[in-house]
Amino acid sequence: MRPLPAPTLDLTAQDSFTFEGGKPQIPWPESGQAALDVQGIGSFGSSGDQKPVPIASVAKVMTAYVILRDHPLKSGAEGPKIKIDQAAEDQSDAGDESTVNVYAGDSISEREALKAVLIASANNVARLLARWDAGSEKAFVAKMNAAAKDLGMTNTTYTDPSGLNNTTVSTAVDQVKLAKAAMKSPAFREVAAMMSYNDYKGVNHGNWNHLVGHNGVVGIKTGTTTSALGNLVFAAKKEVGGETRTIVGAVVRQPDVGGGILDAALDSSDELIRAAQDTLQSSTILKKGSVVGYVDDGLGGRTPVVATKDVKAVGWGGLTVKLTFKPDEVPHSAKAGTEVGTLTVGDGGTSGAVKVPVALGEDLVEPGLSDKLTRLG
Repeated sequence: MRPLPAPTLDLTAQDSFTFEGGKPQIPWPESGQAALDVQGIGSFGSSGDQKPVPIASVAKVMTAYVILRDHPLKSGAEGPKIKIDQAAEDQSDAGDESTVNVYAGDSISEREALKAVLIASANNVARLLARWDAGSEKAFVAKMNAAAKDLGMTNTTYTDPSGLNNTTVSTAVDQVKLAKAAMKSPAFREVAAMMSYNDYKGVNHGNWNHLVGHNGVVGIKTGTTTSALGNLVFAAKKEVGGETRTIVGAVVRQPDVGGGILDAALDSSDELIRAAQDTLQSSTILKKGSVVGYVDDGLGGRTPVVATKDVKAVGWGGLTVKLTFKPDEVPHSAKAGTEVGTLTVGDGGTSGAVKVPVALGEDLVEPGLSDKLTRLG
């Protein structure tokens, strides 16, 4: 008469998979820092001494991230209107700074403000967004640093929303952490992938990231000053095994090698992107119908659990990916085909990880009377 024990799921499939082949040769830049990841899969690693250095306008990635986190935009939505204050107009003509002309009393949408920040790299609009969101630039900077802490960016400190200050510092590895989080936002992805935009006065502004729109590149943000040198956080797409993967990386402190610091950052990033795209491969780890575990009814009964479709992984030679299993609440009885959990390949904490439902391979039958009568404990 005692209640039946709760059924449990035991995973018997391998908990990792290693791709065949040797470790790829990544063309890391000769100086500065770099980091290279594939969303949902893993990291190619990093180069250079990952110590905090000025990142210039790459800081605007965090500005956009915080704005969209607290004022999310649906795909294609313009969002609320933001009134232009006098400070934003006054800063439109700020000497060597990158700005966009705006005029006090006018209004622009949140999406246009994000375009100004991510595409035209407008310092005055980055500061305007900070005041609009938090009431002051100082209060917004506090939010930027809190967000960095939440994302595990342990070598990052923000002191302004535009990145003009040399005291705003980070590393390539930290900026990849941020970029992967920012790319989860549809609005961020849409804006970052634009080659240019027309502002509310009809003036066209080109994207400083000249890689965008070519070779699958879909963002993200440049940052250059004479003291910070050339910096770029980038994202690019690659279709592998019928799935589109997102490559995310960063280069920091790229010196002028003859074409300028911006071109140095773009060239080194382009080499990393192409290397990652060429290296990615697809492999089938488990076939549809393969037994990946069992439901244990607690009284000696074991019902097989199977993959509902082929379990594929994307990676590169020598990479080991983890297989993790998340069970659902399992009933005492259910028909074959009932989904009872999810098998995840890769980094389940980020978008892009492969997730395959697993289901009962046979009917799950409640234990009989004899099993109930003879159980121990």
